[in-house]
Amino acid sequence: MLELVTLDETIVLDIRYARSDNFVGRPVYDEARAFLQPVAADALVRVHRALRHDGLGLVIYDGYRPWSVTKLFWSVVREDQKRFVADPAVGSKHNRGCAVDLSICDIASRAQLPMPSDFDEFNEKAAPDYKGGTVEQRANRDRLRSLMEAEGFSVNPKEWWHFDHRDWQSYEIQDLSFAELSI
Repeated sequence: MLELVTLDETIVLDIRYARSDNFVGRPVYDEARAFLQPVAADALVRVHRALRHDGLGLVIYDGYRPWSVTKLFWSVVREDQKRFVADPAVGSKHNRGCAVDLSICDIASRAQLPMPSDFDEFNEKAAPDYKGGTVEQRANRDRLRSLMEAEGFSVNPKEWWHFDHRDWQSYEIQDLSFAELSI
């Protein structure tokens, strides 16, 4: 897998799973890093560079996720939130390095553009077709979706920030740490 910031150093990381301000309430990653399979990483960089014409870029919340973290997520969410996390019995596209959670930010200030919901906000505002929010929030969300879909990603029907690369079935579920991926 490829580490995203090594492909373009202007990609912004906001890896909340390496901090305690996430739905688990504690860090679940030892390091704030993001990896994807090469085909997905290359497509993501093209989206990032397309945004740079407007002084914008991508902010990454999560990429490859070890299977053991998927198992942890499943165990800590309430029953009514399970539709927002992957069942470890089948694994996640994140576990294959073909899913990415992201948004758009201003490259200079790193300020994130307004969206209809926050990342990992487990409610109806997270849906990519949510009709609420402001015109600006919906336009930003829809722009992200359009750019990602043009590069072979599809949006998760429950989360505007979650995109799966079309080649995800080509890769096995993995449970490697970020340090192991770097070897």
